[in-house]
Amino acid sequence: MKAIVLREKEELSVEQRTAPSPKIGEVVIEVKATGICGTDLHIFHGGTGSTSVSYPIILGHELSGIVIEIGEGVTSLQVGDRVSIDPNIYCGECRFCREGRIQLCDRLQAVGVTRNGGMAEQCAVPAANCHLIPNGMSFEEAALVEPLGCVLHGVERLKLRSGASALVVGGGFIGLLMIQVLKLYGVSPIVVSEPDAAKRERAIEFGASAAMSPREVASSKAWVSLGVCDGFDIVAECVGRQESMEQAVHSSAKGGQVLLFGVAAPGISIPLYPYEMFAKELSVLGSFINPHTHSQAISLIAQKRVNVSSLVTQRFTPEEVPDAMAAYGSLSVIKSLIVY
Repeated sequence: MKAIVLREKEELSVEQRTAPSPKIGEVVIEVKATGICGTDLHIFHGGTGSTSVSYPIILGHELSGIVIEIGEGVTSLQVGDRVSIDPNIYCGECRFCREGRIQLCDRLQAVGVTRNGGMAEQCAVPAANCHLIPNGMSFEEAALVEPLGCVLHGVERLKLRSGASALVVGGGFIGLLMIQVLKLYGVSPIVVSEPDAAKRERAIEFGASAAMSPREVASSKAWVSLGVCDGFDIVAECVGRQESMEQAVHSSAKGGQVLLFGVAAPGISIPLYPYEMFAKELSVLGSFINPHTHSQAISLIAQKRVNVSSLVTQRFTPEEVPDAMAAYGSLSVIKSLIVY
């Protein structure tokens, strides 16, 4: 089979590999679509993903396809099933798994991070991680279920009320998903902070009440016309940069909740002022992966309550991926997919 293999930091190549065989409890899927995620880019440039990476590895944790081979002990699936993959594999034995906080598993494994993933024509995955998709759902949509599931988990960490104001920092793929999910909860107004004018326009298309440059957002005068006078009740940081995380904290209202959703490099730090947190009674929250949200994400996409397909701006063949990953920062991308 054809596979895109990361052999070392920034050394990606298209190779012929032996097709995988399913182990007990696994199936093999013919991959139809795979998303390129910010986590893939972190790993490509030598960073970590949801957990540590060992080379060589086939990346790709946002994937969908058709079951083509069934392993021993699998009774829930059959050849021909159309599936979306939840990539995260939990041990079920550590204290976090036993407490129901599976995303904090001490022995977390992940398709496309610790084991070969979807940047290949075929991929072996645990049957338990396969979710059937409706006939009306495209494989491209099914590949984007995982990131929506992550956003759903992040939003579920917040205490939301209808009419709460929100600032979404970052108008990229995750920011546009965040807008749509917050709207489902009745959050309004939703303001987006984004330096790129084209992305600001997209944010309005996907339901933002207003989209401003970070400099405009830094001026509280820009909020007044939206009925936001003293900061935002909810701030969702969807970038992972120092300056955007600082903006998120400082833009919150008294009693505000700050969700640091963007994946920051491990060495990044920001100043936190204890008196500000005390005086505002701020809640600053993290969010990690997608526990128990994959089925919900499938349902929201299938019902057209969240639009993911319109966010795809680039589609690559496997042969195009090494050059695309190397040049990714210079591309105007909302979301890209590898299609087979």
